[in-house]
Amino acid sequence: MHNREYILQQLMESLPKEELLYELAEFFKIFGDSTRIQILSLLQREELCVNEISTLLKLSPSAISHQLRILRQARLVRYCKVGKEVFYSLDDEHIEKIFEQGLEHIKEM
Repeated sequence: MHNREYILQQLMESLPKEELLYELAEFFKIFGDSTRIQILSLLQREELCVNEISTLLKLSPSAISHQLRILRQARLVRYCKVGKEVFYSLDDEHIEKIFEQGLEHIKEM
């Protein structure tokens, strides 16, 4: 087999499965909304409840709850109940790294 053909075959074999790439594309779609990005930015710094996020972003609590539901379903944020209050934070350090690297990339442009 010609060297170039071998390289191309190796590349094809190294591609992640199509289902995995689809899930990755869906994951990155979550970052496609500026409100969700603002929420992630706030939660990167501090654990906050819906009303606090609502006040900071000047949006209704129901709008914030809707976005948090999407972020929760994508496992980007988690919550913790303290009495009657529910506090949100980033789900894990991977989310923070993805957010920081994306921001760093944009700043370099």
